[in-house]
Amino acid sequence: MRRKSPFGGSKLTALAVAVILAAAGAIVNWLQPSEPEGRRSPPSAQNRPGPALAGGIPQGSYTLTGAIVNVADGDTVTLRAPDGQRRIRMDSIDAPEEGHGAEQPGQPYAEASRKHLAGLVAGKTLTAQCYEQDQYGRDVCALILEDGRSANRAQVEAGYAWAYTARQGDYLRDKAMPDLQRQAKAAGRGLWAQQGAMQPWKWRYDCWRQRQCG
Repeated sequence: MRRKSPFGGSKLTALAVAVILAAAGAIVNWLQPSEPEGRRSPPSAQNRPGPALAGGIPQGSYTLTGAIVNVADGDTVTLRAPDGQRRIRMDSIDAPEEGHGAEQPGQPYAEASRKHLAGLVAGKTLTAQCYEQDQYGRDVCALILEDGRSANRAQVEAGYAWAYTARQGDYLRDKAMPDLQRQAKAAGRGLWAQQGAMQPWKWRYDCWRQRQCG
């Protein structure tokens, strides 16, 4: 003889029991303490851009403050920070190339560009909003003038540097630069007073590498 189910063999009763057991398990899990806060896996890191500075200048990931002790050309300076001198490559712009011997002749307006930048920054204590270091160990930064303007923008606005649009804009963080360049070109400022002005990145390739200086 088969032993009768303690629940009377009813399918409906068995289903009710299953529901009760499932609910009990859920309550037990709910009552268990959650994982301590300090042991949770951290969320994946995200490279989110920081808030913009005055005028929409992108904020750097770190800053350097010190006196500008040398202006090498229209987009490169040396800043004397508390921990030593730092070579700064100004972000989002490219200035006419200075000459480096007979094999690498300079561009027109290279010295005018350097002098214009020197007039803005030389000898002054400024803060640089820096984004990274380049392959040469230079800090890539926006150099902030005493009145809050960007020296990078001032170079383009005056016609002494290009917006650095090479490689489909890979080097262009400050999106205001192309419009500033258009304004300078329309007004014939600085290097835009000449015909056939060549971008420095094109000069480095055509003239320095291909020996086609034109």
